[in-house]
Amino acid sequence: MVRGKLILIEGLDRTGKSTQCENVVNALGNDAVLIKFPDRTTKIGQLINQYLTDKDFELPAQSIHLLFSANRWELKEEIHSMLKAGKHVVLDRYVYSGVAYSAAKGIQGMDISWCFNPDKGLLKPDLTLFFSNSSNMRDREGFGEERYEKVEFQRQVRDTFFNVFDQIKDSNRIVIDVSDKSIDEVFSEIKPLIHDVINKELGECVYF
Repeated sequence: MVRGKLILIEGLDRTGKSTQCENVVNALGNDAVLIKFPDRTTKIGQLINQYLTDKDFELPAQSIHLLFSANRWELKEEIHSMLKAGKHVVLDRYVYSGVAYSAAKGIQGMDISWCFNPDKGLLKPDLTLFFSNSSNMRDREGFGEERYEKVEFQRQVRDTFFNVFDQIKDSNRIVIDVSDKSIDEVFSEIKPLIHDVINKELGECVYF
């Protein structure tokens, strides 16, 4: 059986990632599954959700980083099984977000290399689309509801994402500028990229 493809959509908060993930899954139909990270349904995910939504709930930066990574590890085998069964898996956030958001905090000892280490061995996407947005983030609906949704921090995260990309090489990663584009315009831009990877014959799954 031909394995499914692992497709990741990454980017800053409120750049339309989730909307486009849903568009991709809807376009692929029954052959595709959507997984959002963090997965807030697991025990670890529930703790992460409390951290993100309750600003009075504090954890050391190192601890929350490792919890995010553990949340991804929780689903590794499930994702692998779906790919082997021929299902395409679309990820809304993944390793790159985990590394960039933690490294952007500027805490001593939490550089990109340290932040990436816990994720080594996780499945590597067959296609990564990174949504970049230079528009005013404050204007995005819902912006500011969660812990990391602060304009200055998001700018730092954006810079850190590109530093991460410099250090973690991936020829299957494409940057998409979504600034001032409609949902339909962005989907029209990414649709052929999705089509290409879906129809590509690939070997075994690869890992970070």
